[in-house]
Amino acid sequence: MLSESVQNYLKAIYALREDGTRATTNALAERLGVAAASVTGMLKKLDEMKLIAWEPYQGASLTMNGRKIALEVIRHHRLIELYLTSAMGYPWDKVHDEAEKLEHAISEDFEEAMVRMLGNPTRDPHGDPIPAKDGTVAAVSRRALTETPLGEDARVERVRDADPEVLRRAARLGLRPGVRVRVVARNAEDGTLTVAIVADGALRAEQVLERAFAQDVFVVAAT
Repeated sequence: MLSESVQNYLKAIYALREDGTRATTNALAERLGVAAASVTGMLKKLDEMKLIAWEPYQGASLTMNGRKIALEVIRHHRLIELYLTSAMGYPWDKVHDEAEKLEHAISEDFEEAMVRMLGNPTRDPHGDPIPAKDGTVAAVSRRALTETPLGEDARVERVRDADPEVLRRAARLGLRPGVRVRVVARNAEDGTLTVAIVADGALRAEQVLERAFAQDVFVVAAT
């Protein structure tokens, strides 16, 4: 069985590339909170294990086997997050850390029990896709709220879960996956957006959002 450290590295490489970022030594060191020298040593090991393809200074990519392992860990993680919010009433800003601890420990039987209880879900509480058992995973939107044209309706697809404060604020503002929003104003000087929630054809709860916060909210075109 692979160590938790190996699984965490594979998951981190997948996550960086999912966000459109190269999985370089420095990017992995920042994401995992470890020294760059430690990352280099692990990348060499993973390359020798044929779980990644890696060239110094070029970044790492997952091999087929590496991707399979990463997606299995991510599937556990996102199912646990949804289980904690849906079945146990955890707030969505606290489930990430709990899932980090539990994702390596659950059995396949426990995983299947969660799937049955949750009704074979496809998204976690933050809107990220839950990889299917066969390793397929839905594409995610990389279109941040900041890129939404003025006056156009969009639907929140996911909220980045790296910062609990972002999730707490998004919850307070009602910006959860599935919510319809519209950018009603932009401030060219400070980059802020005025965003309204669209409900029953009316604009409600207008809020001024800083650019840094709005970049953590991802949307798709409203249908």
